[in-house]
Amino acid sequence: MKNITFIILLIMAITVQSQDTIMPLWPDGKIPNQLKTDEKEIHKNEGILIISKVQKPTIEVYLPSQRNATGEALLIFPGGGYGVLAYDWEGTDIAKFLNSKGIAGIVVKYRLPSDATQTDKQNVPLIDAQRALRLVRSKAEGWNIQPDKIGIIGFSAGGHLASTLGTHFNEKVYEPLDSADSLSARPDFMALGYPVITFGLNTHGGSRKNLIGESPSEAMLEHFSNEKQVTAKTPPTFLMHATDDGAVPVENSLLFFQALKDNGVSATMHIYPKGGHGFSLAGKDEHLRGWTERMFEWIESLRK
Repeated sequence: MKNITFIILLIMAITVQSQDTIMPLWPDGKIPNQLKTDEKEIHKNEGILIISKVQKPTIEVYLPSQRNATGEALLIFPGGGYGVLAYDWEGTDIAKFLNSKGIAGIVVKYRLPSDATQTDKQNVPLIDAQRALRLVRSKAEGWNIQPDKIGIIGFSAGGHLASTLGTHFNEKVYEPLDSADSLSARPDFMALGYPVITFGLNTHGGSRKNLIGESPSEAMLEHFSNEKQVTAKTPPTFLMHATDDGAVPVENSLLFFQALKDNGVSATMHIYPKGGHGFSLAGKDEHLRGWTERMFEWIESLRK
């Protein structure tokens, strides 16, 4: 009987611990720009976990052991053209890998723009991104994270969202709800993997259409072409891209790098001759997978 009781308590403890790793971004019933509908979130696993129609945005927190922790954290924005999220491929897999380097990895399940479930859908991903950064900063002490060492990483359309946060962090896109919203939404550093940057020439048409529609105004195109929004306050940035990317042209990273340079922002860029699009950790490519070590070296350089 004692053994059965112990097993039950152990299972309960493990369950509570696992549930604690996923946290809603917003208090119940207070999700900005959200309309009440019957739409349901969809999860499909066909080699990659694909999430669509996100209804309740969350952060999923992966912390390294306290002894290994560097005090740094990266919020992770998976890609998917603003239509879906490649949630494990460019999310939880990245978080686990970061833990191996002592860095906290926090996956953001952000809402995808939808005319059916949202108002001003073009602002919704940024709303969730700002809130995620502020929420993590508010939890920093309890998670053994230094509040001035919180960075972001985004892939493809997630790279567009990350670069939007890195250039629009001061833009007021929602009304404050609690004390976390009094904190800065500025990332301390930023890494962008094969990112969508521009909504002009060389854009990714699907990402642009899903975020701002088929016939956006010139003002909207300008606003979300993030190479045009860089300032001296944009955080230090790491960029990596493959020259043969057939989905998001390498010019996206080149444009952003030039804008960073022009504004005196510290920037590092690695362009690979081959790799295509959406290669994540590139674990099976001996050359391409080196981008992770280059990023860790860059993060180390920021400590000096």
